[in-house]
Amino acid sequence: MKILHAAAIGAALASTALGAAPALAGSTDGHWQVKVLGSAVLPDGKITRIDKDLIGLPAGAQTKASDNVVPTLAVEYFFTPNVSAETICCTSAHHVTGAGPLAGAAIVDHAVLIPATLTVKYHLPLAGGIKPYIGAGPALYLWLGERPGAAAAGLGAARVRLSNELGAAVQAGVDIALGNKGYGLSLDAKKYWVNTTAHFTTAGGVEALTTRHKIDAWILSAGVTYRF
Repeated sequence: MKILHAAAIGAALASTALGAAPALAGSTDGHWQVKVLGSAVLPDGKITRIDKDLIGLPAGAQTKASDNVVPTLAVEYFFTPNVSAETICCTSAHHVTGAGPLAGAAIVDHAVLIPATLTVKYHLPLAGGIKPYIGAGPALYLWLGERPGAAAAGLGAARVRLSNELGAAVQAGVDIALGNKGYGLSLDAKKYWVNTTAHFTTAGGVEALTTRHKIDAWILSAGVTYRF
């Protein structure tokens, strides 16, 4: 229930903000800001610990996660002209492949990541409508739809589960106002520190492989904004 509640925070804020948008005129001093962004999601995926290995991984076995580019919605509320809170809504699908002795092996297929994030930001208004900012806050990584890759299935893995875990994120970026009607541009970079544990089980329900992974993704975004 806690995970579902945390994931719902972003949707609730987005619904409130978007519902209010038609009734409020755009303004560079508005309390709400909505961003529509294109985001590059760049995770790590490296194995940091092997807790159980009944299949005999080769020495030096390693993994990496694929990158992806996805649309992102960000909703932000300004408590003061300089302090705001922001949440993002996006999903990003990734594959995990082998590295080192496992190079090219398909380990996890199509794992969908929801990086539920809430940051508190400080903005520094400059001349010309340019507002750089920094922020930090908690991040909850939720994983959906993960399946064993061909190599893992060939070793007997019938199912794989990636653990949902809480971590932290920091961000920095800049908003650039385009006139005084609330429209603008945004550039944003977020760095995450969140891990996950992969549990590989056989058709008989035996957990044959348990590995700890460093995700620690970068999310680099650019797009348009509307403040009201």
